[in-house]
This record gives sequence, C-alpha cells and structure tokens, in this order.
Amino acid sequence: MTTSARDDAAKLLASALELYDEPSDTRTALEDLQRRLHEPLRLALAGMVKAGKSTLLNAILGEKLAPTDAGECTRVVTWYRYSTTPSITLHPHEGEPRRMPIKREAGRLVLELDGVAAEEVAWIDVGWPSTGLRSVILIDTPGIASLSTDVSARSTAFLVPEARPSSADAIIYLMRHLHASDLKFLESFRDTAAGSSETVNAVAVLSRADEIGSGRIDSMLSAQKVARRYEKDGDLASLSLGVVPVAGLLAESAKTLRENEYAAFKELAALPRDDRERLMVSADRFARPSDLTSLSEKARKALLSRFGIFGVRLAVALIRGGATTSTELAEQLVQHSGLNELQGFVREQFRTRGADLKVRGVLDGLEQTIRDDPREGTQSILAGIERIRATAHTLRELSLLSQAKASGLPLRAADATTAERIIGGQGVTPTARLGLDEATDEAVRDEVDTQLAYWRSLSQSPLTERAAVEVCRVVIRSLEEIASEVVRATGGADIDATGRPAQRVGEGAEEQREDGEAGLSDEELLEHGSVLSGPDKL
Repeated sequence: MTTSARDDAAKLLASALELYDEPSDTRTALEDLQRRLHEPLRLALAGMVKAGKSTLLNAILGEKLAPTDAGECTRVVTWYRYSTTPSITLHPHEGEPRRMPIKREAGRLVLELDGVAAEEVAWIDVGWPSTGLRSVILIDTPGIASLSTDVSARSTAFLVPEARPSSADAIIYLMRHLHASDLKFLESFRDTAAGSSETVNAVAVLSRADEIGSGRIDSMLSAQKVARRYEKDGDLASLSLGVVPVAGLLAESAKTLRENEYAAFKELAALPRDDRERLMVSADRFARPSDLTSLSEKARKALLSRFGIFGVRLAVALIRGGATTSTELAEQLVQHSGLNELQGFVREQFRTRGADLKVRGVLDGLEQTIRDDPREGTQSILAGIERIRATAHTLRELSLLSQAKASGLPLRAADATTAERIIGGQGVTPTARLGLDEATDEAVRDEVDTQLAYWRSLSQSPLTERAAVEVCRVVIRSLEEIASEVVRATGGADIDATGRPAQRVGEGAEEQREDGEAGLSDEELLEHGSVLSGPDKL
C-alpha cells in the first residue's frame, strides 16, 4: 500500500476528532482507531479450549512467556506488545487501568488478578522486550465453545463484536479437527460488521498436529495430508486462506531447548535399537521405571511434558541422523514442528499487507463509529472513506481476494485461479503473484508482458461481461504494479507487451488503446474459456 492511503486515513481520523472534540465514547473510539492505524499488525490467536493457543504464542516469541495452564488469566484477553522494559497493565471494564506485579515461574509469567473477577477485566496488556514483538502485537484469547459461557463470550466480544469491526487485524485460528464450532466462529469473524473482516485475514492451524499420528515419527506427514484435505473443504476454504499443521508443544520446547535435555536425548540415541524401541513404544512405557537407561523416571517424565512422545522420538532420530549440537537439534526440531511454515505464511499473507489490513479495519471502524453518532460534517468523512476504498488498489485486491475465497470470481476456473494468484492469493512478491519459483528480472518481465496482453484483451472483448471486466481491471493494475516494481529494481525502461513504452501505472483497462494491444481474437478467447461471468457458463 502506498503511504498516501494511510496518510489519507489519518487525515480523515483527524477531521473526525475535530468534529467530536468533547469527551465522549465516540471520541474515545476515534482515538483508539488513531492508535491502531500507527501500531504494528494486531495478530490474534483463537480457538477452542485446549487448542494450544498460549503454547503456540510462546513458540512464536521463542520463550516460555504466556501462561499455559487453566488458570484464571487464560480466561482473559491478553495483549503482548513490544516494550523496552517489562510491564503488565490490567484494564477493567470500569475504572482506571492498574499496574500488575511482574512474576515468573519456570519462565512463564504469573498474571495474578489480585481479587478482580475475570469477568470484570476487559484485557491485560503485557509489554515485553522481545524482538518477536517489534513488528506485531500478539493477542491471546480465551477458548471459544468453552463450558463456561462467560469465557467464550469474552473471545466472541473481542474478535467478533456485533456492532463494529473486529479489534484484530488478522487471526490465527487453532483447531484440533474441523468442528462445527470452528466453522461457526470463522463465519462470524468473516462477517463481522457486515463483512469487514472477510476471508483475507484468517489462517487455520491444525494444532497439536503430532497427535494426529499418535506420536509416530511420521505424524506430521499424516497431519499435512489432513490439512490439505481441510483446505479443499468447501466450507473451510471460503473462511481461511490456508491450513497449516503445527506441533505447538514441540515448537515451544525446541525454541527453549536446554543442554541437559540434549544430553538426555543423546543418551537415548546411543541405546541399542531393541532397547530404544521398547522404551519408546508408548508414552506410558517411556515414563515407567526401567533399567534400559540410566535416565531417571523423573527425567523421562520431564522430557515427555516438554516434548511429548513425538518430540522424544523425533529428537532421538535426528541425533542419530547427525545432529551433533543442541543448537543444531533445536533448529531441526523447529523445522519439523511446522512453525517455520506458519511464520512464513503469516509473513507473506499478513505482515507484507499489514498496512492494507490495518487501513481497511480502521476505515470500517471509522465509518461505523460516525454512523452510530452522526453530526454535521460527517458526510464529507464518509465520502472520503469511499474515495480511499475506490482508489487504493491494494484495498481493491483484498476485496477481490475475499470474493474469490467466499463465492468465486466471475471467470472460468483456469482464469479465476490465475487471477487469484496475481492479486496476491499465494503471496505478494512478484514471483509468487506470477507463479514463478525462481526467476530473473527478465523472466519476470516476460511473464508480466504475456499476462498483460492476455488480460487486456480479455477485458476489451465484447464477449466479456461487466463483472468479469471489473476483475480484469484489478488484475491488470496488479500486473502493472509488478512491472513498475521490476523497473524500479533494475532501473530499466518500462516496456509493455507490444514492445513500446508502457502507459502510466494505475491506468485502468478502459484507458488502454485497442491498437496498443497484443490482443487475442474472440475465437482464442472462447478457446481459453475466459470471458464468462459465471463459473459454469459456456
């Protein structure tokens, strides 16, 4: 997103604050939106009870910080943001915020409400000097579908409020298997505030993925197959950008692997094969008294609590496979946990378009706020909101991508797939948009030229219906942006598919001259099956 879109949103907020200059709930909401616009991306972790949200949060941070037991603070929305000095602040629904003492047990924070009932707490704000929080605010939420309706209500009120956009810019939704409650929640998140969240800011995580294969050494392979099947599920595919299997406990423990744990794994790896296999045949057997190893029963139970039987088996196999240091073992365990894939997904889909997601959320919130409390002068602000939505190309990409996920694009299947990729469905880098694994700048330019020629011709064909033309215009603009990015990187001349200087980036398909196209004939277009407004028409 260009800085102008964010700057324009900031100007609208400033104008609104001038109109609502007296203390009020509306002004407080506007001030919150102003802060949100300039904050890092707000990434919430949600899911059913015991889905592993806090464990995954710790794995992302690389330290055992968030409480993972069933204490009262797991029933409260907790924000984790970067701060040069540690601080914990409790924000009640009524009254002033209050500082909380900083206590840690076994590395994890102890968040004591000090007599305040959980239902009286709006949220807890944790400031922590963690590098992982410099570019993102992580938000841990209570479990949904809890036996306690109050606990579920806190997550629902925060993530899917009825009368305003969600407070989260994006969401990682954890599920152990696809449940009706999971679909219901994701539908609510997509439809928050009349569809403002949509589908472009949610990823599903198949959590505790190692349990799918009963802790076998190939458990993650089984989990990946299940994840791919879920991705193709019609209901879930329309609600999430993807499904990523993650063994959260393994990821968290690998990030905090200790030297004594590495030594224990090394001893297990050195056992004779028959003894090793008998010892690790199950978690129960591994924890029983045994003379097969010098490791005490207590030490083996500690390994199980930290890594699970899957992690123990995997660590031993990796050491036997050549992991010669604790650092090397930790890196390989993290790689096998699926955490790297999830972080890569979040980086490509959320962080790279974080400004877009944030501006869209702020505009939705601004519109809802002033509509709830209208006054003279707000019409110009509403008009400004519509202008930004109409002219900011990245916001148009997000809307179109959401449409592609939710209801499909008015194109034939092959073109719909290509269009979704070009507008950023598989990542926003030029190679990801063009479907190129590794490519030179020249190869990128050639592919851009080829795609521009095709989509410009498609947009101008009399056989292409209006809804499809609108899609083509967004795709063309995305391709022009890619071309400009390559030009900026190489310092070369911007040449379009005809071999002549390209028109200014940002000009729509309707502005392209017919005699400037390397066009396709109507017969060729029909052959490609790309000019239709419905996915099943011929």
